[in-house]
Amino acid sequence: MRKTSAWPLALVYSGLILYASLYPFSDWRDQGMLPWAFLSSPLPKYWTGFDLTINVLGYMPFGFLLVLSALRVGKSRFVVLWATLTAGALSLTMESLQSYLPARVPSNVDLALNTLGALLGAVLAWILERLGGINRWSHIRARWFVVDASGALVLLALWPLALLFPAAVPFGLGQVQDRLEAAMAHALQDTPFLNWLPVRDIELQPLLPGVELVCVVLGLLIPCLLAYCIIRSAWRRTFFLLLVFAIGVATTALSAALSYGPEHAWAWLNLPVKVGIVSAFVLVVLLVWVSRRVSIALVLLALGVYLSLLNQAPASPYFAQTLSTWEQGRFIRFHGLAQWLGWLWPYAVLVYGLMQVGAREAKN
Repeated sequence: MRKTSAWPLALVYSGLILYASLYPFSDWRDQGMLPWAFLSSPLPKYWTGFDLTINVLGYMPFGFLLVLSALRVGKSRFVVLWATLTAGALSLTMESLQSYLPARVPSNVDLALNTLGALLGAVLAWILERLGGINRWSHIRARWFVVDASGALVLLALWPLALLFPAAVPFGLGQVQDRLEAAMAHALQDTPFLNWLPVRDIELQPLLPGVELVCVVLGLLIPCLLAYCIIRSAWRRTFFLLLVFAIGVATTALSAALSYGPEHAWAWLNLPVKVGIVSAFVLVVLLVWVSRRVSIALVLLALGVYLSLLNQAPASPYFAQTLSTWEQGRFIRFHGLAQWLGWLWPYAVLVYGLMQVGAREAKN
């Protein structure tokens, strides 16, 4: 029995699969056919290489994480078969539920490709275990991270995925105020409670370059400080912060390339962002020797300032047009996976930090 982040990651990933499979969650209706009728339907006449690839790749991490979680807790018999059947059952359930969504089309090909992807991921995890990769990771984890590092490792693993969703400010995750207000207004429409919602005297104003710089600094500082909460030594923290910056910049460029085209991959890298990245790097290097307790406190402080500033920024019409691109066509599968991560990741870190503080208070 070992500490593992694989099981919570598998649960999170299954939730993302559910969201991506059933988006947009509207116009549910009985279309007069059995939910499993698609199993005997003819093969689709039109398909693309993108559709085939994304259906296989979408379930590979799920199969991998299921096998990894089983191996980490000491179960080794029939783990590949168990993971493949579990993923196949999830895919069958999702495809069957799509029969009640006019906007989605259940497909026996999607089911087969999803199951194949899970099988490939499961086999890959099993091979790594046979080659000793799982044990090597256990030794690396014991040397690098504290014992109760699972929660932070899950959050750090999800951070690049959250950055894939377009943000109004680079590295700006958790900007939910506008959408939350709109959702509440829609839910309370035609009720007396609508008048209870606060009304702004003035519209939100675009962020000043200096405020944008601060948001960029905090957006990179938070994952580094989160890593400092679980990494044991200063030199390992230094290596990890280099990894965080490299992944953060590369993922933001990928998001821009997906949204605007490859030629605009670096369009977001304006002067405030450049200064913000350099300032954040200097700051996290200076903080590399702080204690775990101080790291947790700084994470909570940075999150408070970060979310306050970021949620005062309006979504420009150009940004709204970018989101509409993600909500249509081939991006619809990524939309559900990345959108909720982009919204909720900082709040999950906030909950994690408060739980760590509470656990320390209980020990004392």
